[in-house]
Amino acid sequence: MHYRNGREAKNGDKIIQFEGGRAVALGELRDAVPGNDYCNGDIYTSINGATPLKSSYACLCDCLHVDDLAELLKEKGLDKRPPGK
Repeated sequence: MHYRNGREAKNGDKIIQFEGGRAVALGELRDAVPGNDYCNGDIYTSINGATPLKSSYACLCDCLHVDDLAELLKEKGLDKRPPGK
């Protein structure tokens, strides 16, 4: 199981799913089964510490691990809040 950028996918990962260049789901990967990079597993979301709820099916080829997204933002200089005006 691998994400769009080739990183190995594991249940419990914090992920973000994209569709057409837009983020459509953010949460924890669960119930994914090795051997499939497409519709495999579910994305569970928790708000304010509430019990996580299934929010979306995970199409792993449309997902990135949140740590990899953070690195992409850092490379573009978007990892820091701009100074106030």
